[in-house]
Amino acid sequence: MYIKDVHILYYVGAAILASIVGWLVNVANDRLPEEKSIFSKEILKKKNRGKQNGWVILAMIISYVALVYFYGVHKSFYANLPLIKFGLLIPMLLSAFVIDYRLQIIPNRLNLTMFEIGLLITFIYGINNINIATDMLLGMVTGAGIFLLITLVGGLIAGKEAMGFGDVKLMGALGLYFGFGGIIVISLIAFLLGAIISIGLIATKKKKTDEYIPFGPFIVMAAMITTFVPFGVLVEILMQVFTLGMYGRM
Repeated sequence: MYIKDVHILYYVGAAILASIVGWLVNVANDRLPEEKSIFSKEILKKKNRGKQNGWVILAMIISYVALVYFYGVHKSFYANLPLIKFGLLIPMLLSAFVIDYRLQIIPNRLNLTMFEIGLLITFIYGINNINIATDMLLGMVTGAGIFLLITLVGGLIAGKEAMGFGDVKLMGALGLYFGFGGIIVISLIAFLLGAIISIGLIATKKKKTDEYIPFGPFIVMAAMITTFVPFGVLVEILMQVFTLGMYGRM
């Protein structure tokens, strides 16, 4: 049986792999903030595994199955690079979401790992197509640059950090996975989600106007959306939103 020209066993394999990776993500969420190693004999002991959140494992299963569905499984290694790079990125994104939501930090080790893997993938792309690698490096500079500027300017205006440097590092790392166009789209979606959700939280009195709301989860949600929704579709939606529906009518 095939689904979108991919044998169903690949979907089953993706789900099984996702369950294992989701378990490791839960371990990472407890150990990374304490700067403890994830791949250690200690995690074999139940007391060192941390809290196992079922929704994280479920999110991993859905994400991996969706990756196989949207990107397919190909015979060529280079044709499978999108599947591979996002398969590596998504667990780290989920970990960043949970840790930043809980503790308002994104561990340096997590950002650095994203960056290191992103550089390796960029190098592999560059062997086959230097233009793709250049676009990915430009995405890194753009992502980090936009958020660094916001952080510095916001700090000067408000007298306090408008955004954490963990977010700056995260956006720089993500630029290596999504390239220039993708990181611009992620930035716009993240700010849009941040505005809508923050207003909702304040309106429902779940957050106070002067209470800090971590921005990392919005970046993660934007990156996940950009992973699965075609670039052209996202650009069209954003143009409609930011022109109040006037795009295409002018």
